[in-house]
Amino acid sequence: MVSSKYIYHLFLVNALINIINFVPRVLIYTRFHGALPSILISVIIGTILLYVFTRIMSGFNGQGLPEILNANIPRFISFIIIIIFACFWFVAGIITMLSFVDITVRYISPDISPYAVIVGFLLLAVICCRLSSESILYGLETILFLSTPVIIYMLAKALLNPNFSWDAVMQIVTYMWTKPKYVSLAGATFIFSGYFNLTIFNRNFKDLKTRYLWTIPLFGLLILLITFMVPIGYQGTVGVEDHVYSWFSTADSIRMELFIIERVLFLFYTIYLTISMLSTVVHWHVGLELFKGAFQSKAGKLPGKKADWWVLIPFSIVTIVIMNFLNQVRLGQVGQWFLNIRLINEFVLLAILFYAKKRSAKKT
Repeated sequence: MVSSKYIYHLFLVNALINIINFVPRVLIYTRFHGALPSILISVIIGTILLYVFTRIMSGFNGQGLPEILNANIPRFISFIIIIIFACFWFVAGIITMLSFVDITVRYISPDISPYAVIVGFLLLAVICCRLSSESILYGLETILFLSTPVIIYMLAKALLNPNFSWDAVMQIVTYMWTKPKYVSLAGATFIFSGYFNLTIFNRNFKDLKTRYLWTIPLFGLLILLITFMVPIGYQGTVGVEDHVYSWFSTADSIRMELFIIERVLFLFYTIYLTISMLSTVVHWHVGLELFKGAFQSKAGKLPGKKADWWVLIPFSIVTIVIMNFLNQVRLGQVGQWFLNIRLINEFVLLAILFYAKKRSAKKT
């Protein structure tokens, strides 16, 4: 069993990866059409989802989603639900991985084959996601402890840079009262979705306490504003739309004159490659455990470690096949579809868990 502090680590890794994933692209695309009010509304929606979900899961101490559904819903229905959500978690990891393959080829080494990059990422993800949930949580804590100070330094460097245009930021603020769109709400709320990994990691909490849960919306709002505003401050209100990975273009605009590495881009890439792979490992671990939980015996026994390969090998092959069909534009579209569907799925999962909790209460 682990401390409840790891809830905040699950939130933080998901929030940090959003800086370079599809969320900035969605918010920048809708910057004149309600992106800023979407950020504020998303904090409210995300906080409500976070509170309700953690309250429900705290009533199932030491149980993951498979144990909860298998015990309170007809087995055939629970099997279908768990398989669907397992695939969804794997897709989340695949999208993150493929986006970083594209970033690696475009910004770091254009001459390297994308197949060499994806194979390296897959090997790391497959090996690490088979570790125990506790080991992954401990690794999560260590990597965040080492990475977060560097990220704070880079963000401070970006905001204090004389090339940062506060006028461009203030111009966007004038669109504060524009009606928000669903796409921007779906993108902005994704920053709070780290807590949904409790569907598996709840097994490791003996007593789930959320004493400082109020800090998450504050950090979430701060990260969303930084994610949205910093690229605009460097690239301009109009020019920012020309950059697919706006944060990498922004990082390449910053220099560290007194540091060993002059270009912030290389430090930014290294840190976010680490966090990206960490996020993928978490998603694939949850997806793997959900798949195994779908085949859980009536006695509560899970399939052995050998069964991992029957899940991970097919999804690894699917990842490589998908990479062949997705160019940069299609990858962005898939990322947008994922964000749109994800918000609906979170409400659906909450409704299912609420029903399971009612059924569990009747049994007792």
